[in-house]
Amino acid sequence: MEIIIIGDGKVGSSLAENLSRDNHEVTIIDKNADVLKKAVESLDVRCIVGNGVSSGVLIEAGVKEADLLIACTSSDEMNMVCCLTGKKLGVKHTIARIRDTQYADELSQLKEDLGLDMVINPERAVASEIARLLQFPPAVKVETFVRGRVEMIEIRIAPSMEIVNMTLINIARKFSQSILIGAILRGEDVIIPNGDVTLHVDDLVYIVGRPAQVHEFCRKIGIHMNKIKAAMIIGGGRVAYYLAKYLSEIQIAATIIERDRQRCVALQESLPNALIIHGDGTEDGLLKSENISQMQAFISVTGHDEDNLMSGLLAKQYGVGKVVAKISRMMYSGVVKNIGIDNIVNPKLITSNFITWFVRGMENAKGHKMDSLYKIVDGQAEAVEFTVHASHKRIVESQIKKIHLKPGIIIAAVTHKDETFIPHGNDRIHAGDSVVLFAKNTRITDLNDILEANGK
Repeated sequence: MEIIIIGDGKVGSSLAENLSRDNHEVTIIDKNADVLKKAVESLDVRCIVGNGVSSGVLIEAGVKEADLLIACTSSDEMNMVCCLTGKKLGVKHTIARIRDTQYADELSQLKEDLGLDMVINPERAVASEIARLLQFPPAVKVETFVRGRVEMIEIRIAPSMEIVNMTLINIARKFSQSILIGAILRGEDVIIPNGDVTLHVDDLVYIVGRPAQVHEFCRKIGIHMNKIKAAMIIGGGRVAYYLAKYLSEIQIAATIIERDRQRCVALQESLPNALIIHGDGTEDGLLKSENISQMQAFISVTGHDEDNLMSGLLAKQYGVGKVVAKISRMMYSGVVKNIGIDNIVNPKLITSNFITWFVRGMENAKGHKMDSLYKIVDGQAEAVEFTVHASHKRIVESQIKKIHLKPGIIIAAVTHKDETFIPHGNDRIHAGDSVVLFAKNTRITDLNDILEANGK
C-alpha cells in the first residue's frame, strides 16, 4: 500500500518504521529537513520537505494514487486541514491525530464532517489503558475483545503462586478450564504454548477468558485483588485530564500534582471531582505532605520520561501498591522492568496498534476486517479478534481439532451468540462467531491467513 505520513515527530517516525517494516510504500512530509534526514538514514522511506497542507506538496508525494494519508503533526487543526485537502485530491483514506481536550466530545461529528476514516487521540487512549490497569491492579496489561466480553490480562508469575512449575493442562484441571494462557514471554523467548508447557517464576503470561472467570482464576492462584480507592497523578497534561475523568466514573479519588500554576487553575475548573495541587511531583517533601503513603496507586504522566521514572521510584519507596509511568522512549523499557515500576504505558505503541489494525483491515480485499489487534510480548506476537463469515469455508462448522493452523497460532476464545468459551478439540466455530487468536511470526490480515496452505 502507498501511505503518506505528515509530521515526523515521535508518533510519525514510529508509524513510518512499523509500516515500512510491513512492506508498505511510505512517504513522510515534514517542514524540518534535519528531522527527515534521520528518517532517510534509518528507514526505507521517501521523504519530502514541505508543508503537508500544500496541495503541491501533497501531489508531489503522490496523494492522488495513495491509499492512506496519516496526519500527525503537533497541530490538530493542521491535521484536519491536511486530511480534508488530501481527500479532495483523491487519497482513499485519511487518519488524523486530534489531541486537544476541547475536541474530545466532538470527535464523532468532526470525523463525519471531514470525511475522516479514523481519529487518533494518543493521550485519551493512554488514559483509558491506565484506567483499565487500575481496575485490575495485579495486571501488567489489560485489554478487551468482543465489546468487553473477553478480557486479556498480562501477569508476571511470582514464586508464591500455586501454578509455578505446573503444566498448562494441569493448571486447567486444577483451577479452571474457562481461561486460557495464550502466550508466554520467558526471558527473550516468546512461546505460543500447548498443554505440556510448564510455567516458571518470572514468566510473563497472557490470560484470556470472560472477565469474571479471569478474575476468579487469579484469586484461586493467590493473586490478591485490593480495590484502588485513591490515586495520585503527577503531571497535569492531557493524559491526566482524561484519566481523572475516567477515574471519576469508576469512583477512584484522584489527586493531580502539576508544576504550572495556570494549568492548575484550568484543571480545577474542568475537573471538579479531582484535587489539584500546584507543585513538583518529583520532590520528596511534597509527596510526603500529600500523604503518598496512603495512596493505592501512583501514575506519573509528565512530558519527561526521567521525571516519570524518578517519581515512580519514590512512590515505590513509600509503599504504593500500583505504580504506572508513561514512557515515550522505548530504550527505557528494559530498565523499567528491572527497577520495580509495575507498569509502563507508551503513547507511540498504543497509536501504532490502532494504525496497524486499520491498515490490516484495508489490506483485506474481501472486507472481512479484524475487529481488534494488540501487539503483545514486546511486539513479538499479536492478539487478534475476527468475526467469522460464511466465506471462511475451512473454518465454519469445522471441529477445532480438524482446523489446520499454521505453527505459532492458537484459537484462544470463541464467542457464539451470547456465550463466550475457551474452545476445545470437539468444539465448532459458526458463521457470526467472534474468535480471539494468538499469533507469533505470522502477519494476519484475514482469518484465512491462520490456515496451513495445504490444509484440507
